[in-house]
Amino acid sequence: MKKEITNRADIALLVTSFYTRIRKDVYLAPIFNRHIHDWEAHLVHLTDFWEAQLFFSKKFKGNPLQKHQEVDAIEGYTINEQHFGIWLNHWIQTIDDLYVGEKAATLKNRARKIGTFLHVGMFNARPKK
Repeated sequence: MKKEITNRADIALLVTSFYTRIRKDVYLAPIFNRHIHDWEAHLVHLTDFWEAQLFFSKKFKGNPLQKHQEVDAIEGYTINEQHFGIWLNHWIQTIDDLYVGEKAATLKNRARKIGTFLHVGMFNARPKK
């Protein structure tokens, strides 16, 4: 039976389950696996991020836009809206598989906004031709 998201452990399960999907995705896995060398630490870091998004904790430290811009540059500026669409679909499917309720809906909406913000920010940082 699905439950509501109520604490960090719930977010950790979501993040771990989500990245299990990402690491199997034929389109996204190669990019993520080229850039994430310590998956355990990355999962903790992303749990901090999503916990901050949902419960306003102060654990997360970092600049996601800068990190995504750096990855996009290394990838030859090839990350596009299709990547973000697949990423978002995995996120929503993972949430729907595990959770129900208002906080689950909030995390879906935050992911939509964050994905758009990152995509636009990456595009705007690309060298002008």
